[in-house]
Amino acid sequence: MTSLVSEPPREEDQASIAVLRAHGYRILDIQSLARDQQAFAVRVPELRREIAPGARFQARPVELGRGVFTNVFTLRLDLDQVRAEAVSHADGFHLRDLVGTDGTFAAVSGSFSFISDDPSYQPTEPCLDFYCQAGEVMSLPTASKPAFLDDHGQAVIGMLEASGTLSVQGQTYRWVGSKEPRPDARDDPGVLTVFGAANCRVRYTDDPHTGFVRDVDRATNTTPPDPAAVDVVVSWTPDGGHCVTSVHPGGGAGLFAGNFVLRAERSRADRLRTGAKVQITRISGLNVRHLNSGISLGPSVADAAAGRTPAYDQCLGTSPFHDKRCARTLIGLHGRELWFQVLDGAPLSETFRGVSPTETAELCTAGGLDPRSVYHLDGGASSKIAFTGESQTQVVGSMHYLRWPRSPSEPFRWKGLDGRVLRSAFVVRSNHLEGAR
Repeated sequence: MTSLVSEPPREEDQASIAVLRAHGYRILDIQSLARDQQAFAVRVPELRREIAPGARFQARPVELGRGVFTNVFTLRLDLDQVRAEAVSHADGFHLRDLVGTDGTFAAVSGSFSFISDDPSYQPTEPCLDFYCQAGEVMSLPTASKPAFLDDHGQAVIGMLEASGTLSVQGQTYRWVGSKEPRPDARDDPGVLTVFGAANCRVRYTDDPHTGFVRDVDRATNTTPPDPAAVDVVVSWTPDGGHCVTSVHPGGGAGLFAGNFVLRAERSRADRLRTGAKVQITRISGLNVRHLNSGISLGPSVADAAAGRTPAYDQCLGTSPFHDKRCARTLIGLHGRELWFQVLDGAPLSETFRGVSPTETAELCTAGGLDPRSVYHLDGGASSKIAFTGESQTQVVGSMHYLRWPRSPSEPFRWKGLDGRVLRSAFVVRSNHLEGAR
């Protein structure tokens, strides 16, 4: 990254510096944070607090050796008293804006979603693989992955197989994810193949101002060609549910055009016409009528530490599971206790960059947690928890976050309280409020 010429702080920068200093960070220049974030290497004081009945928050520093450390923020939820739900919105949101609405008293950054620096080209459904909200399955998985589910009103975390059934105009079909290593199923002419945003390939290119830019090549962001196949784009609307919105003989359907794409053999595609109603019936053996919400998760901490991450590929741009330190967000379910944890870090610091996959596993084990039953959520600059405080919403994690310039002449903007614009999150409400709605 090229060096930036330091200029006298502008009015917005001065206001940001004042907020940062109030939070204990000795920042002199906002623009310099684009190349040096060591000022965020501040150990938090240990704190334990009940933020609501059934919801406990803890903050503590953890030493990693040789002066290196991470700050650990943990939210523990008693599911007999509170309820967590996965939410998403294609337009995005800031985490702290969710708190205080619809009885939400806490929110945590969600699972892996599509991220690109091109605002004009985004997927219809930004969640990668499975997502269900308010009883509606919005996207189907292309690969088997762990998932958080609200099934029959109970929180469950487990492996969600990328297979199931659906109906089109009353005709039942089996389906399988396009990235599943199951040639026997995909070779069956009666089985549909699912493609989606998780099939895209995010590319990184150098940028003299921000260091790099992420985007997707529109021309190649399509299903692969196959003269024996017909691809149909399936889109969802609140009034009409899922229906076929376009048909593409021979493949070449846009991966971002709808919620997902179904591929069929030409001889079995007679019902797959524009306007045809699509009803998802089963996923991984589960009846979707019993699902209230759910979302695909990242790999378990154990799998990430061992490098067993084949289902996480180009759709993330660069792998977050390489053996290097970065901020991470975790989720775990232990009996009737659901907990979220942020292992914080600023990438452009020397002693506070976060943790590696191996260190994450070691910290889980040291805390009495089985790394095989703890899973990754979206980490890095997305790692954040927001909750109601005594007089205002409190936020922790990714306080170093800068909004990148939208033009060569625009400066960086500190947005640590808001953080990165998210496409998915977990919201937490009390069971009492949820039952009263």
